[in-house]
Amino acid sequence: MSIYNFTVKDREGNPVSLEDYKGSPLLIINSATECGFTPQYDDLQDLYEKYADQGLKILDFPCNQFGNQAPGSSDDIHQFCSSRFGITFPIFDKIEVNGDHADPLFLFLQKEKAFGGFNPEHEISPILIKMFEESNPNYADDPSIKWNFTKFLIDKDGNVSARFEPTDFMEDVEDAVKGVL
Repeated sequence: MSIYNFTVKDREGNPVSLEDYKGSPLLIINSATECGFTPQYDDLQDLYEKYADQGLKILDFPCNQFGNQAPGSSDDIHQFCSSRFGITFPIFDKIEVNGDHADPLFLFLQKEKAFGGFNPEHEISPILIKMFEESNPNYADDPSIKWNFTKFLIDKDGNVSARFEPTDFMEDVEDAVKGVL
């Protein structure tokens, strides 16, 4: 089983086989437009522009499961991202990443790379840790996606190479991307 076994929906609801991306390194993210991490779109677009000619693809999946921070339709989200951040990588249909209605791709990604913890050097980490510890003291043992802008790096062969939490620094993401190009 690899990511190439999955089909997702573009923002118009049309099926897209991830086999179409075979041979390209991918950065797959779940995003939200009204999140404190939304400015990461700037860094993601910069990363995409820097490495697209070497084959990097970024696949963005809006998700409204975390604080209802991705309101609106898929088209509304696309319009916001392209006008505010100049996003040129594909933004897919809104999905759920956890729970009974989770997209199968994201269940697979979580199974392949479990939650590795929030970066202790990031200023938001103590807030997230406190929030999750209060609701589930064993949250760190749960592989589920914890928040918006979790990123999964896929190598050219379709293997899940790394998982980055929203508190991981983009320099670390970029270093890992360079390793799979």
